[in-house]
Amino acid sequence: MARSKIRCIGILTAGGDCPGLNAVIRAVVKSANFSGMDVVGIQDGFRGLVEKNMKVLAPEDVSNILTLGGTILGSSNKDNPFHMPVTVRGKARFRDCASEIPQSLRRLGIQALVILGGNGSMTVAHRLARMGVKIVGVPKTIDNDLEGTDQTFGYDTAVSVASEAIDRLHTVAASHHRVMVVEVMGRNAGWLALGAGMASGGDIILLPELPYDEWKVAETIHDRRKRGKKSSIVVIAEGAHPKGGGVVLDRPNPRSKGRIRLGGVGRELAHHLETKSGIETRSVVLGHIVRGGTPTAFDRKLATLFGVHALELVKDGRFGRMVSLKNQAMDSVPLETAAGKTRIVPKDHEWVLAAKRIGVDFGV
Repeated sequence: MARSKIRCIGILTAGGDCPGLNAVIRAVVKSANFSGMDVVGIQDGFRGLVEKNMKVLAPEDVSNILTLGGTILGSSNKDNPFHMPVTVRGKARFRDCASEIPQSLRRLGIQALVILGGNGSMTVAHRLARMGVKIVGVPKTIDNDLEGTDQTFGYDTAVSVASEAIDRLHTVAASHHRVMVVEVMGRNAGWLALGAGMASGGDIILLPELPYDEWKVAETIHDRRKRGKKSSIVVIAEGAHPKGGGVVLDRPNPRSKGRIRLGGVGRELAHHLETKSGIETRSVVLGHIVRGGTPTAFDRKLATLFGVHALELVKDGRFGRMVSLKNQAMDSVPLETAAGKTRIVPKDHEWVLAAKRIGVDFGV
């Protein structure tokens, strides 16, 4: 295959932060340097692309960032160039800034983009690709909910952090004979709750994909008490909801069209369970803590592989694609495979079935 004549690429991190972003940036910059390419780091996600806020990244700029959480480029989960929030006369408005991007990139000498993001970011990337921008996507999210890849970097770290926190809560629950309800992120997909719940010995795991029955959850807790289990751990995804009910909202997000901020389902469930069961129940929200800190060794390796493979796609001129992990090997899929889609937990997934076989209850 003939190699493309790309000499300058841009790289940006969009959406929520995630352990392993810096490892990808490092891999792209270092492999590009060995290939004689320049890399321009675009600040603060798509807003930096619109506002031309960027800087050249040399190998020394990415030295010693492999183990750092977050992103040295900054990010934003509110700035969609097709619906960019702006302030006009003190009021929030939205403007389509995407049409300016292709010409702006040409003027800056940036011939291709590597975009790190989740399904929302891949949706934007796909739309920009259809406008003629040469793009390679890299999948990232702690939720592990992107179609087209078996796993995203950031997920392993989030599961590890959540599992350690739940490990600590086991001793608290046991000491006071309490039920502890632990809320983790997961808007539409329960991979994080499922992975952390299994790894930490959660007794009840509640997922967005499996609407739960509060009375069934309370009954499971009582059954455990009858068997001498005086404490219970309930792991619940923020997007989980009871049968016939809706998700619990923290508040709307006015700077992002159609977006809502979830939160509070753990607190609400704890209140209802204590009322129904008569057992002291407390809730804990792990929230953003699972997004931060040092990525695990697995995520560092996966992120590095993704970054190197992304650069290979650029060199091969294979644009409009997202790198992926398939059957433990590097692969790629069209951007449209992941754009706007959510990889949810199947009801018959082997993790769900295995958890049920060791006595984990899903409230159904």
